[in-house]
Amino acid sequence: MKPANKIRLLALVMSLLVLSGIGLIWFPRSGVGTHTDAPVFPAGPFYIQVELEPEKPRIGNNQITLIVRDQDNRPVTDAAIQAVAEMPAMGAMAAMPIPIEIKSVKPGVYQGQFELPMAGAWPLTLTIDSATKGQARLTFDMGTSRKGVSLTSASPGDIAPQVSVKTASPSLEPATFTVDAYRRQLIGVTTGKVMYRSLIKTIHSPARITYDETRLTDVSLKFDGWIGRLDADYVGKQVKKGQALFTVYSPELVSTQDEYLDSLRRSRAGPGSLTAAAYRRLTLWGIDATQIRALERRGQAAEYVPILSPVSGTVIEKYIVPGTAFKASATLLRIADLSTVWVEGQVYESELPWVKVGMKAEFVLEDAPDSPLPGKITFIEPTVENKTRTARVRVALPNPDGVLRPDRYARLNLRIDLGERLVVPEQAVIYAGKSRVVFVDLGDGRLLPKKIRTGLRNDDFIEVLDGLAAGDVIVTSGNFLIASESKLKAGLEQW
Repeated sequence: MKPANKIRLLALVMSLLVLSGIGLIWFPRSGVGTHTDAPVFPAGPFYIQVELEPEKPRIGNNQITLIVRDQDNRPVTDAAIQAVAEMPAMGAMAAMPIPIEIKSVKPGVYQGQFELPMAGAWPLTLTIDSATKGQARLTFDMGTSRKGVSLTSASPGDIAPQVSVKTASPSLEPATFTVDAYRRQLIGVTTGKVMYRSLIKTIHSPARITYDETRLTDVSLKFDGWIGRLDADYVGKQVKKGQALFTVYSPELVSTQDEYLDSLRRSRAGPGSLTAAAYRRLTLWGIDATQIRALERRGQAAEYVPILSPVSGTVIEKYIVPGTAFKASATLLRIADLSTVWVEGQVYESELPWVKVGMKAEFVLEDAPDSPLPGKITFIEPTVENKTRTARVRVALPNPDGVLRPDRYARLNLRIDLGERLVVPEQAVIYAGKSRVVFVDLGDGRLLPKKIRTGLRNDDFIEVLDGLAAGDVIVTSGNFLIASESKLKAGLEQW
């Protein structure tokens, strides 16, 4: 095999190993006059080594050395190199580019000085232009917390005969390339057909159990008084309708009882009588008919009168203890009926158009992920929270056993049927900037990178709006390793 062909084969294998994470390959020392133990990165017609001094970049002055060879391992002497280290934008801080002036110091060896003003990540971009060899662009991870650099992207690769980096039109479609059966097996390539299928989108929302606000009852009285015996004596206590919550002493209540008994003794009962007025006042103050009949039998006003629970439920708020003085209309207790609870989730505004009142939902507890509880959406908040850009959605769930405890966190799943859509598997799509690319299998090992326009998506599939047709065969796995194929790299700039 000719030496040049051996080098090309070695570069292809190295590309696959680098992109698959298996490791890097080092060229042996070649006597170019500087350190050559750094990893070699192929890009277009070049093989590039990058050395830093110090090896771990520091705040202050640093030096970068670039060794550039061609495919025959000869120094490239006419390269014009642009280099920029740029700290990405973070929050309110804008991106911080540091241009590096690169000069040739000997054949194939280029150096530059740069000064880092602060610690952190400084991704490095190199653009190499040779009038005799061609062009390439490489991007590296670089930072003050680690030694050396690591390649994140390189383009273009080996130039296909029918495509020239310098002359290719921006609208030119990337050329097809071939990946033989052996390399497909090595990479793990699988293919599948583009097809129409029912697209189900699931919105996963963090959720919280809360009280059904229509089943909350406040206990308050229409007169001033003092608490005597307290039966509902702790938060969480279960009470039944008609059960005594506490007893109260009130001079007004004692006076009204005496007034009612006195009117009975005078036998002046009847419509509009004092007896009727006193009876009505007692009932308005929360004294029921059973208690009034007991008062009639006893014939004497009770100093401490029991106040009965108006509902069955759980005491969730308590503001009194024995002896507490209270004013009319003050809230003394709050009782919640927990036989039904609300589950409230947060849905982002971008997903709200798909959410409708009455649609089915699933509620999943963290300790029972395999036992979702079915429900329906009963309410969608009409406004969006400004900071989170979400709106509340609510599901009402029966809670006969009391397992769904308020303030418990869980997950709300909303399944949305988007109908029949032309889709491809999510893993089949490569994101290249703003472009979305898939590899179309043309048969006989030939592959074509194809831009597509995408629409809706779920966890598994992406809708294709343009660029593919039903029945097209595409690569569904091994995409990123396929992107390392040298002939494909000639079209990367077109993506």
